[in-house]
Amino acid sequence: MTTGYLWDEIFGWHDTGTGSLFPADPDVGHQPLNHVAHPDTKRRMHELVCVSGLIDHLTRIAPRPATQEQLRRVHTAEYIERIVRESAQPKGGDAGDGISPFGKGAHRIAALGAGSAIAMTEAVVSGAVDNGYALVNPAGHHALPETGLGFCIYNNVAIAAKHARAELGVERIAIVDWDVHHGNGAQAIFAEDPSVLTVSIHQDRCFPPDSGLIDERGTGPGEHYNINIPMPVGCGDGAYQYAAEAVIGPALHAYAPDLVLVASGFDPNAMDPLARQLVTTRGFVTLTRTVVEAARRSAGGRLVLLQEGGYSPIYVPFCGLATIQELAGVHVLDDPLLPVVGGMGGHDLEPHQKALVDRAAAFVADLRRG
Repeated sequence: MTTGYLWDEIFGWHDTGTGSLFPADPDVGHQPLNHVAHPDTKRRMHELVCVSGLIDHLTRIAPRPATQEQLRRVHTAEYIERIVRESAQPKGGDAGDGISPFGKGAHRIAALGAGSAIAMTEAVVSGAVDNGYALVNPAGHHALPETGLGFCIYNNVAIAAKHARAELGVERIAIVDWDVHHGNGAQAIFAEDPSVLTVSIHQDRCFPPDSGLIDERGTGPGEHYNINIPMPVGCGDGAYQYAAEAVIGPALHAYAPDLVLVASGFDPNAMDPLARQLVTTRGFVTLTRTVVEAARRSAGGRLVLLQEGGYSPIYVPFCGLATIQELAGVHVLDDPLLPVVGGMGGHDLEPHQKALVDRAAAFVADLRRG
């Protein structure tokens, strides 16, 4: 088993400013503070991968920027041009929703993230590595063709999927999104495309507002090829394990993709400031094991994980380490915070959580090999 790993130091230079969430504004009381999506969380994750010794079990994949053609498979020329233009300004700009600031040079960094998603996908599809983890920044899964939002500029996972279909001969792709916020970007981009199955497990109506509802199933020829699992607030490892066993694994088995891409967000974690879930490293190991086994069944093991959100600089590094350990089939370090977060109440599957997951599980029967 060989697992690819990708990080570039410039991902840690993505400047999100000092506005906490909204721009600093003394007139309304917004004090200056590091933006919640500051890059140190991902930098700390990379450093833990290195210091723990896990890096010695991984195969480094070289990052590279996406071309204009590759970006335009997903995003409009007008949007890309705006990002390039604002990235040249001394203080940068915003991806589109007023809470996604970026500093000078952001296009260079975001294009490198998108191209690195492609680079890792190529490495896996070609067999250079069996699977891979691309620790890219900024995140991408909220970005739409004409705008960014939710701290996202370019939709990395969608760009990788489009490239795999156009250039690598991959016919059927599954995108699994376990970021705590809805994977609205892939859902919208592939809504009418039955060659891409999109599955998103997220906190119900957390972000974007009123997005990712359970009855959003795709449209036209893509109907039935989108499954949302909008988890109630307060779900822990038990609920996520049940969702993996009842929905994610069976959906991938029924669809039988040739490649599995994962939008890997660690913000369902029990210490995250932007959500109210209780997942620990145990939960992320379960999710990872589920997609590893599914990829082995139909895709020859071809599996790529791309970093999305996660905003606890304390706990995200351990969630990432546990995930990559499971992906690589090695163990170098225990989670030292598990006695704390794992000892919290709420990890057992509750009846209302099971009822929600069972509703989503019923949609698996609608999947069919086209």
